[in-house]
Formats: sequence, C-alpha cells, structure tokens
Amino acid sequence: MMTLKNIAARALLVSAGAIFYSNSAWALLPIQHWTETNGAQVYLVESPVIPMVDVQIDFDAGTRRDPAGQAGLAQSVAAMASKGVKAAGNEPALDENGLGEAWADLGASFEASADNDALHYTLRSLTDPPLLDKASRLAARQIGEPSWPADVWPRDRARWIATLKEANTRPATVAGYAFAAAVYGSHPYGARTTQDTLMRIGVEDMQAFHGQHIAACRAKVSIVGAVSRAQAQSLVATLLSRLPAATGCAPLPPVGEIAPLAAPVEENIPFASAQAHVLIGQPGFQRRDPDFLALLVGNHILGGGGFVSRLTHEVREKRGLSYSVYSYFAAGLHAGAFTVGLQTRPDQAAQAVQVSRDVIARFVAEGPTEDELRAAKDNLIGGFALRIDSNKKLLANVANIAWNELPLDYLDQWARKVEALTVADVRAAMARKLQPERMVTVVVGGKQP
Repeated sequence: MMTLKNIAARALLVSAGAIFYSNSAWALLPIQHWTETNGAQVYLVESPVIPMVDVQIDFDAGTRRDPAGQAGLAQSVAAMASKGVKAAGNEPALDENGLGEAWADLGASFEASADNDALHYTLRSLTDPPLLDKASRLAARQIGEPSWPADVWPRDRARWIATLKEANTRPATVAGYAFAAAVYGSHPYGARTTQDTLMRIGVEDMQAFHGQHIAACRAKVSIVGAVSRAQAQSLVATLLSRLPAATGCAPLPPVGEIAPLAAPVEENIPFASAQAHVLIGQPGFQRRDPDFLALLVGNHILGGGGFVSRLTHEVREKRGLSYSVYSYFAAGLHAGAFTVGLQTRPDQAAQAVQVSRDVIARFVAEGPTEDELRAAKDNLIGGFALRIDSNKKLLANVANIAWNELPLDYLDQWARKVEALTVADVRAAMARKLQPERMVTVVVGGKQP
C-alpha cells in the first residue's frame, strides 16, 4: 500500500514531466464563476495538464482595515495562521513545528499574507484525492481555527520590531515612509507600522479582527488546476468549513477615498548616505479604472519599460544622473500611488529631480510618439504569454479579475484592447490622472536646496 509520501513523490515526478507539455494558450481557457450557498464567490479555470491545483482565498481584511493606532494588525493575523491550530474532534492541536511537518509530509504548501487591500490564503497541492483531501482539511484549520498561541506573539513581535529598527537605518525606508505619508495623508494606505502600533496589538485584537472579517460569505476563491467544477465546489466547501456559520454578512464599513493633492509637496531629508534616494509622485487610480490599459502602456513608455523608457533615456543615458530610474502605478481598491524613483549622487539630486519632472510634464502634455506606442505594444503583447505561463501566474490573474470584478473574458481581450489603443488614448488617459504641477517630491540624502 502506498503512503501519502509515496503518492506525493510519484505525482511530483509526473508533474515535472507534464509541465514541459503544458498548454501555452491558457488565456483561452474559460473562467467559470458562481456563488456558493454560503455566499463565497468562486472563480475556476480548469487546467488539466498537470495534476496540481492552486487556490487563493481573498478577504477584505487588508491593512486598510487596520484600526487607527494598530497598523500591522492585518499582517499579524496573517502571520499567526502558521503558528498553530486548535484541537478539534479527533484532530490534535498542532504548533508551528507540527504544521510545518504536516505540510512537508503532504508535499503541499499553504501561506497567508496581507497587503493594502486583502488578506490572502493560498494553497498548492497535488490533486491525488487522498493528498488533496488532507491538504484542504489542514488548510481549513489554519483559516478557521488558528490557536493564537499567546507565547508566540510577543516573540514574533519583538523580531518584527527589531526588523523595523534595522530598516529605519536605510535611506530607502526613510524615503518610502515620507513619500507614503505625503501622498496618502490620513488614508490607511499611508499608515506606518511602528513599534508603538505593534505594542498596541494583542492576541485578543487579532481574534476580534479575524472574527469580524474572515467569514465564508466574504470569501473570493480563485482556483486554477486539474479539478472539475464539482471537485472545486467540494474543495471550497472543505476550505471554508471551519469558519463560523452565518445567515448573512453585514456590509463592512466603507473606507474613504484618497484625497488628491491640492499643492506640490517637497521634502528634503538629510541622511548620511553615498546616494540620494528620490521619489516623485501622487495618488494614482483604482485598479477598476477604465483607463487602466492606456495607463499601463503609457507608463511602459514613460518609465516602466526599463532601458527603453523616456526617463531612462533622459536621466541615465543622456546625462548619466542615475544608473536606474523607473515609474509605476500601484493601483488598488483605492488610488494607489504613481511613483517615479531613482538614486543619484547627492550633488546631482536637484538636477535629477528637475529632469525627471520635465520628462513627466512633457509626456503628460504631448503623449507618446507613434514609434514609442508601437514598440510598447509589441513588447507588452509579445510578453503576455509570460504572464500566464504557469498555474501560479494564471491564478494571480484570475484572482485579480475576481477581486476587482473585471470581465471574465479580460485575459482573452487583453491583447486586442492593448493593440487598439491610440496615441490620443494614451495621452488623454495620462493627462486625466497625472498632475505634474502638484506632485510630491522626496529626496533623502541629497543636499538641501
């Protein structure tokens, strides 16, 4: 009789071989969507080539839900999921070492994390029935019945505080904190986790946060792998089975939007460092914004395309002011920041800032050239397959569709919609979102003006 370890090892060998023959046209696989009777929303892509399944369960329990003065609470809840589970029925309690050994025995993995918008639970397992059953039941215990060991949290909190103190000695960290505070103001996106906020968090706070936000009716479940709809429904039922039953979910209180900048902000922060760290930007846009693809293409040309971007050409190649310069939009449920970042010699910081500002302003006013737009389209469309060339990457795209309520055919239409963009589309979208005359500029380590 084969043990679970034997099954896992054998199936992994099959998977390793199958991956070389996997379907590269995953974007054409349909996304099935339905709502379970418990309220959970499920998004499934059946990818039968590899006997494996990847699952992501998202809850509206990201750091934007941290109470005032307790920044770090959502991340603490996520971290404690791996520290132990309660005893239940014939199942003994497991501490963090026991959990680690259990997952190793199954050849599966489970993780929890929190970002600005969501708390995520992710499971990866082979689909062999005995393995998947045990993996999903163990994951369900970590999602619904963490043990919240009171002796572990003070230890982990002390480690976290030590990490924060060390990070605060770096100019990049100082610049990031100052930039976020100036761009986001009082919005939770700009909240900073500190020793003081962590010391205000106790195990009882985590339990209350978990109880308020983690419920089956609030779950968005994305699944990619070799499972049918019926199997996916059984899997979801198991994963959410340890959460308390509820007849309905009252809406969570709304989180306010990020206020646009009324005026430019400049901060020059002295710091003993060989390089000055520069960040320039402003609030950007929500991920659901209809301008998203035009802004993606526009930013690729401006500063997101590496060595072929305008910022690189003007700041690095023409003037030698920085080895690397970049720009990006961090779109979320709220208007995540547009950011331009670079490092330069302190005596060149003022010039690098001015050149970067000029490039941004000119691009917003004029938009890209036809040649720039063609090159960006070719690069983005040509590289699209790399965004979905594994179950894990495809899962991230499906979860993005689920979380932001994008059309189910979003991946199928992506290349066509990018190809259809014109210079006027990109110019208008960038002009709608960016205000070069009202941006935040933070310089850490540069000379005072």
